[in-house]
Amino acid sequence: MRLITTTDMRRLIHEMGLAEFNARLLEALERDFGRWEAFKLSPRHATYYPQGVIELMPCADDRLYAFKYVNGHPGNPHQGKLSVVALGMLADVATGYPLLLCEMTWLTALRTAATAALGARYLARPDSQVLAMIGTGAQSEFQALALAGVLPLTSVRYYDPDGGAMAKFAANLGGRIPRLIPCKNAAEAAEGACIIVTATAAKRRNRILTPEMLGPGVHIHALGGDCPGKTELDPRLLDRARVVVEYLPQSRVEGEIQNRPQAQVHAELWEIVTGRRPGRESPGELTLLDSVGFALEDYSALRLVHELAGELGIGSEAALIPQPADPKDLFGALVGDPA
Repeated sequence: MRLITTTDMRRLIHEMGLAEFNARLLEALERDFGRWEAFKLSPRHATYYPQGVIELMPCADDRLYAFKYVNGHPGNPHQGKLSVVALGMLADVATGYPLLLCEMTWLTALRTAATAALGARYLARPDSQVLAMIGTGAQSEFQALALAGVLPLTSVRYYDPDGGAMAKFAANLGGRIPRLIPCKNAAEAAEGACIIVTATAAKRRNRILTPEMLGPGVHIHALGGDCPGKTELDPRLLDRARVVVEYLPQSRVEGEIQNRPQAQVHAELWEIVTGRRPGRESPGELTLLDSVGFALEDYSALRLVHELAGELGIGSEAALIPQPADPKDLFGALVGDPA
């Protein structure tokens, strides 16, 4: 089994380049969403606590099985810890043997941003030049750069109530995005935006965006609402937008649409990718990808990393599965001569 540590992941990104990795990941996501019906799908298993959530996210086809362990603890930064950490595994379906154990904290951020880019490819206006980034925490730079890979962005307007997070965002993206515009509030950030990303962490029913803030033809990518009672948008937006979700049974519980049980969902993302349902149909319509994160995205990311690690010789072999000479003699392999 190949082990990919945080050191290995940094090496992979540095050797490939972030833009090339983002492009390969977007390609992998689009290919896998395009064969949606080949997968065994289920909502993630979530265990909720007052301070956050811990989840297991499985997804498999007839060749590979993937799952991710991930948390969401919005208060962690006050303790000097990340809000989201993750580990992932990829296994061979034919034997059940694990093939890959991988860091997924960075990889989750990368695949989450790639999902935003995939949604924008089908739902945003192709001439979108102005991005509004509301929430400049750990996910924000990944989002901006992934979207810049599929849209002709000329500027990013951004806001966060934490001034330090805004300064970090500007420092990290200086020279990578043509123009960065700090804003005093969410309404100012949304002014004139063609695409708006909401990436906030507070575990409550927020109304960060309202219909009055938006011009015509905006695409919203809402990713901060990802568990019961944690949402970002004024529910009136759900009545006005062409709403797309990743996996409806999960989104009904965790997404923005939990606030509007009667909301008309236009499609799941795979239906847009395969052409079964149309994406954006006019320049003036309001579109929304209610993105809670789905296990298929982790499958795609783990599969890609496994392939790239083999090609580039990155990672190490981890002896986590016994290899007895006689597969029926597991006991003897444990107590016998270690030599």
